[in-house]
Formats: sequence, structure tokens, C-alpha cells
Amino acid sequence: MNLRLTLTIWLLLILSSCKSLQRLSSREKSSNTTVSNTRAPNKVTIGSFQMSPDNNYNKPAEDGKKSFNGNTSSSSNLEKADWLQIKYAIMMDIPVEQLNNLPLLQQIDHWWGTHYCYGGHDENCIDCSAFTQTMLHTVYGLNVPRTAKEQFNFTKRIDDVELREGDLVFFKKSRTISHVGLYIGNYKFVHAASSEGVTISDLNDSYWSKKYAGAGRVVQ
Repeated sequence: MNLRLTLTIWLLLILSSCKSLQRLSSREKSSNTTVSNTRAPNKVTIGSFQMSPDNNYNKPAEDGKKSFNGNTSSSSNLEKADWLQIKYAIMMDIPVEQLNNLPLLQQIDHWWGTHYCYGGHDENCIDCSAFTQTMLHTVYGLNVPRTAKEQFNFTKRIDDVELREGDLVFFKKSRTISHVGLYIGNYKFVHAASSEGVTISDLNDSYWSKKYAGAGRVVQ
């Protein structure tokens, strides 16, 4: 576990003794997007310590201010961080202040655990390309074709070192593009997996790295 994540957990433990964190309801409104979710977990467990979300949405830390550099603003910045930022920062192993796209986190949380089915395109079940198509349209206002192969041909090829949030990552079976996910940072991507439904995976995982076919960016 890196130093930043260790300090994050330490600060969370201190804050938990000062303030009671309230449970996040399955349907909650923010100032930008209405999110309903009955599938995503409402608790994060760190060892034997369980955190429940605070339902008070606030602005993320301001640009240029570090929450985990040991200065006096660390605690106040963490208190201002949205619960989804804290939750997904832990899951993605990145600093909270780097997760400042709250609509993206809300949509991930909304779709989390939705079952996979080939040809599916709604909350009952969804396939990988319908999920990326929906996420790109809802979060970024971008329109892409329906299938993974069409999305591969539609996007501009980029090097792995150029990957940024919102890019698409593609995977192949033999020589055919068979799967697509949405890159969200730190080599993590969110996708509709046939075995788990909508979840977050790591590009460095041996299963996905063997199938990796490259990345693409929507240019409109």
C-alpha cells in the first residue's frame, strides 16, 4: 500500500471519531445529476473498520491544494471530499483530489453490478459496448457507434502513455475486437464484464493484459 493511501486511511480513521458518517441512501440527488443505485456497496471496509458514506455533497479540493502532503489543510480538504470520491479513491488506489469528475463517479455507482447480457442496453442488463456508449454520452456528451468493433474503428488510436480519463480501451479474442471499457485513471477501467457485470478492472491484470488490443480516443 503506497504512502498516500496509508495517509488517506489514517485521516479517515481520525475523522470518523469526530463526525458520525451517515449511510448513503440508495437514491440520492446531487446538484448536477440524479443518481439511483441499489446495487453498489454502501460501505467500504478497511481491515475491521467499516465506513458509511456521508450524504452531504460538497465541492472537491481546489486545484493546486494537496490533501495528503502533511499540511494543515489535509483534514479540511478530506472533509470536503464527496463520499464517492473517497470510496473510489480507495478502490482505484489514487489520491482523492485526483477524482474531481463527480458525474463520472455517480454514473459508475449508478450502473455498478448491473448484469451483463449480450445485446443488453438498459439497467436490467447491458453489454460492454452499450455501457461505454451510454457512459460517453451521459458523462461527456460524446456519441459513438454501438458495437465494440465499430467503436474501435471510430476512435483515434493513441499510445498507452497518452491514456486519460474518458478514453476507450479495447480487447481482442484471436484477432477480433471483442470487448471495450472506459478508462478512468491509474490503469483502471470500468466496463460491463460478462462474469461480474459492471465493475472496475486493472489493465495490468494478467487476464486483461493478454487480451489488450490498444486504446482509442473519441475526437468530435
